Amino acid sequence: MNQNLYSLLAAHFPQDPAAPCMVLPDDRVWTYGDVERASGRMANLIVALGLKPGDRVAAQVEKTPEALVLYLAAIRAGMVFLPLNPAYQRHELEFFLGDAKPGLFVCRPQQRMLAAELANELATKAGVPHVLELDDHGCGSLIDAATRHADAFATVPRAKDDLAAILYTSGTTGRSKGAMLSHGNLAHNARTLHDYWHFQPGDVMLHMLPTFHVHGLFVACHTTLLNGSAMFFEPKFDAARAMKLLPQSTVFMGVPTYYVRLLLDPVFGRQTCRNIRLFVSGSAPLLKETFDEFKARTGHTILERYGMTEGGMFTSNPYDGERRGGTVGFPLPGTSLQIVGAGGTAIKPGAVGQIQVKGDNVFVGYWGMPEKTKEEFTADGYFRTGDMGSFDAEGYVTISGRSKDLVITGGLNVYPKEIEELIDAMPGVVESAVIGLPHPDFGEAVTAVVVRQKNAAGAALTESGIIAAIKDKLANFKVPKWVYLVDELPRNAMGKVQKNILRKTYSPMTGR
Repeated sequence: MNQNLYSLLAAHFPQDPAAPCMVLPDDRVWTYGDVERASGRMANLIVALGLKPGDRVAAQVEKTPEALVLYLAAIRAGMVFLPLNPAYQRHELEFFLGDAKPGLFVCRPQQRMLAAELANELATKAGVPHVLELDDHGCGSLIDAATRHADAFATVPRAKDDLAAILYTSGTTGRSKGAMLSHGNLAHNARTLHDYWHFQPGDVMLHMLPTFHVHGLFVACHTTLLNGSAMFFEPKFDAARAMKLLPQSTVFMGVPTYYVRLLLDPVFGRQTCRNIRLFVSGSAPLLKETFDEFKARTGHTILERYGMTEGGMFTSNPYDGERRGGTVGFPLPGTSLQIVGAGGTAIKPGAVGQIQVKGDNVFVGYWGMPEKTKEEFTADGYFRTGDMGSFDAEGYVTISGRSKDLVITGGLNVYPKEIEELIDAMPGVVESAVIGLPHPDFGEAVTAVVVRQKNAAGAALTESGIIAAIKDKLANFKVPKWVYLVDELPRNAMGKVQKNILRKTYSPMTGR
C-alpha cells in the first residue's frame, strides 16, 4: 500500500473534479481537478530536473495556490519539502540552503534583483543545482517550465517512515534545527484532527494563515483537503476580509492576534459568525480575556490546542464538551503526554513540570543532528518539548511557560540567541538579552535589553539605532519592537542572566 501522504489526501478529493478547492480574493476558483493536474505537471518537472525520491525541494515564496500545489507536487514525487518564511534574509537563507542542500530552490523574483542575484549566489555556494521563480501572483519560471509537462503523474510510492518535509526551528544555541517529518507523521495528525474536530460534508475553511508554517500548511490545509472541502484562500489575515467571508464559512483557524483584531470591530458579533461551527486558536497562548470576550460577543467558544513543529498537534480542547479558557485541553488520540519533574518522575495534578510527548505524529529527528535528536528523546521514546505545564484534576493541560527561551510573536517562533549575536557584534555593545514581553496584539513582543560600553561608542547607541542596524539582517517579525539601554544585566550566582527578572522589570504591567 502506498503511504505517500498525497495518496491519502487525493483519495478523499471529491468525485467531481469541478468541485471547488480554493476560492481566491478575485473570485477565481481552483477546482480539485485543477490541483490534480497542476501538481502532476509540477511533479513531472521536478523529476525531469533529475531529482530523486528523498531529495529536498526548498521554497521561499508568498502564499498562492501555485505555492500550495508545489508542496503537493513535491511530496507526490517523493521529495522532501522545505518551506521557508518569505521574510528570511541573506544569512538565514545561506544556512538553510547549505544545511538542507536541496536539489531545487524555488524563490521569489525579487531575490534575483538583490545583491547581484542573491538566490543564484546562495544556491551556487550551497551546491543547489536548480533555481526557479514563483512570484506573488502565481507566475514565474516554475510555472513556465511546468506547462511543458504532462498533467498525468503516478504518485511515487512512499513508506510511512519516509520523509515528507523538513521545517527549521531555531535552537537557543543559535543553530537552527531541521525537524524531519515523515509521511506517517503528517498523515496521522491529519486523520486525527479531521476526526477530532468533526469535519463534515459542506464545510468551508476560511484560510488566512501563512503556508510556511505547521498551522497553515499542515493543520488547516491537510484537514480541508482530507475533507474534500473548499477554502477561501486568502494571502494573509485581514479583519475586513474576514468580516466579509466569515458568514460564508464554517471553520476558521487563527492565531490569537487574529481574534484580538476581530474584536476591535464593534460590528463583529453573532451575526457575523452565524454559519461558523468551529473557531480554532493556536501557535501562541490565547489570553483568557480574549477567550471570554469572544464568547460573550459571538456565542462561540474558541477551541484552543497545543502543538509544535516537531509533531503537529499534541492536545486539543474537546469538540463536544467543555472548552476551558486558559487550557489546551486533553492529549489527542494516539498521543501520549506526560508531565514530569526534574528527575523524570510523574508529578501530581496541579504541579508544574516538563511536558513530554510520544506518538505517531512525533517527528523522526533533527536533520543531520543525530546527537541532538538522541538528547531530545527519553530512553522510552518521549520527546522533551521544552515546555512547562500541568494537568488539572480532570486532565486538562495548561501550558505555564517554556524552559527554553522561545518568544512567540504573532504565532511565529523567535529564538533570542540569533538576535543577541547580531546586537552583541555592534560597536558600543557589551552584551544583550532578548526576551518576550506581553503584547495585546502579538501575544509577545520581541524586546532587547542592551548593556552599553562606558565610552564614546556606547554613548552613541540609541534604541532606534539598534533596531535600524539589524532590520535588514532579520525577518521583520524577529526585529525587536522595544529596546532598553542599561548599565548591567541581572545575573544569578552562576553568572547566568536572569531573564525572568528582566521580564518582570520591563513588563508593561510595571508601567515601564
